Amino acid sequence: MSWGTELWDQFDNLEKHTQWGIDILEKYIKFVKERTEIELSYAKQLRNLAKKYQPKKNSKEEEEYRYTACKAFLSTLNEMNDYAGQHEVISENMTSNITVELARYVQELKQERKSYFHDGRKAQQHIEICWKQLESSKRRFERDCKEADRAQQYFEKMDADINVTKADVEKARQQAQARHQMAEDSKADYSSILQKFNHEQHEYYHTHIPNIFQKIQEMEERRIVRIGESMKTYAEVDRQVIPIIGKCLDEIVKAAESIDQKNDSQLVIEAYKSGFEPPGDVEFEDYTQPMKRTVSDNSLSNSRGEGKPELKFGGKSKGKLWPFIKKNKGATPEDFSNLPPEQRRKKLQQKVDELNKEIQKEMDQRDAITKMKDVYLKNPQMGDPASLDHKLTEVSQNIEKLRLEAQKFEAWLAEVEGRLPARSEQARRQSGMFDAQNPATVNNCAQDRESSPDGSYTEDQSQEGEVKVLATDFDDEFDEEEPLPAIGTCKALYTFEGQNEGTISVVEGETLYVIEEDKGDGWTRIRRNEDEEGYVPTSYVEVYLDKNAKGAKTYI
Repeated sequence: MSWGTELWDQFDNLEKHTQWGIDILEKYIKFVKERTEIELSYAKQLRNLAKKYQPKKNSKEEEEYRYTACKAFLSTLNEMNDYAGQHEVISENMTSNITVELARYVQELKQERKSYFHDGRKAQQHIEICWKQLESSKRRFERDCKEADRAQQYFEKMDADINVTKADVEKARQQAQARHQMAEDSKADYSSILQKFNHEQHEYYHTHIPNIFQKIQEMEERRIVRIGESMKTYAEVDRQVIPIIGKCLDEIVKAAESIDQKNDSQLVIEAYKSGFEPPGDVEFEDYTQPMKRTVSDNSLSNSRGEGKPELKFGGKSKGKLWPFIKKNKGATPEDFSNLPPEQRRKKLQQKVDELNKEIQKEMDQRDAITKMKDVYLKNPQMGDPASLDHKLTEVSQNIEKLRLEAQKFEAWLAEVEGRLPARSEQARRQSGMFDAQNPATVNNCAQDRESSPDGSYTEDQSQEGEVKVLATDFDDEFDEEEPLPAIGTCKALYTFEGQNEGTISVVEGETLYVIEEDKGDGWTRIRRNEDEEGYVPTSYVEVYLDKNAKGAKTYI
């Protein structure tokens, strides 16, 4: 099967067919190019979609991603980015392996096709010239033969005529012979050209055209093979990313399976737990009895300061009716005392962690400046060591400020976590500063605030002086307790505002007596005089213990 033998006379049709083949190849290139554009557009849209639903930094939305369902969604968004990346890979590989290569091949194909058909046309033109030469020699031979016949007939006529002179007859004979010779020459020339044409024609149809058409056939078959290979590459490019896309989908499934509804429920508890117990039953108060009514810790009067049981952090609040109290829409206190105990603890812990990070950052900066100063001291040509003193002082001041701030929040945190010693029964009895029956003495305590349904709670301003319960025998019992003996002295390093129950305010530089050491909870119990004693943060004072002290009662 060869185009050279089977299609020897279809030069024009082969020219049209090969042009159609190139058009098909260019159409396929255009198809793949549009596919790559679609892949890029799809990848871009996927990335924009994933970016659109990413949580914003430092926003409430970012906090929501603590939940496993939200984490799974975030993982899905991240996998979608990788998924989009694979579509970009498809576009890139199709462009480099198909469109670019085929575009180069098309240009080469066009040049090759042009060369072959140029040779074909040249061969056609040659055979046409040979044919024209043959026709010309044939016509000349035919004409010379006719002229020779007419000259012969004229000679014979003249020779038969008795009236014609011998000279005329001889002239006619010579002319006939000349024409006959011309005919013979034309015949020989025609025969030679005919043989040449037949040879050229044989070469044209059996050698030149078959060779040219064979090359065109091979060129066309290479084009067909090339487009088939490109189609295989097209599929292979997609196939190569299938495992990675499968991994992306597997990760999405894995993230979905990691969702833990119980864990999310626990996170909701941690996020919104107030630390209070639900209100108890309201007791019946019999107004028909002439006896004094006993104030119940579950009665409505409790919210007005008509008596309050002993409070403990994380335990029952005195405001048992907090679900019915309106929210106090004031500014958020620095110590977050408007929040329920559990939420307040979380906020304070968060604040302490932030301050510790800032302290560490400043300390790192101080170390870096110190090292740089040492370098300047050893190599004065690199810089002036004195130029870093101001910066070093500034950083040290910042560290001190941050430490004081951290200590303040740690004190509040200790109070909320129940680590404040003044909360213990023994401390309350020894200090004489806490009366379980007198709410006026603990107005500054965080437990004297009423909680609202949304987690904040308001100050009970009407409590003081509204109802006062008479002292009982317990007061006498407390008064009979003797104060603890001093075991040493201490000097206040910083000013401390003791606003919570069991604490005492001190001024920087003040000297006081130590009556109880720090038991590991970060608080030291001190005394100023017989009526003033309480706890201060251990980090706020410098303690000088007198191990020989045996209870001396000397007061400042």
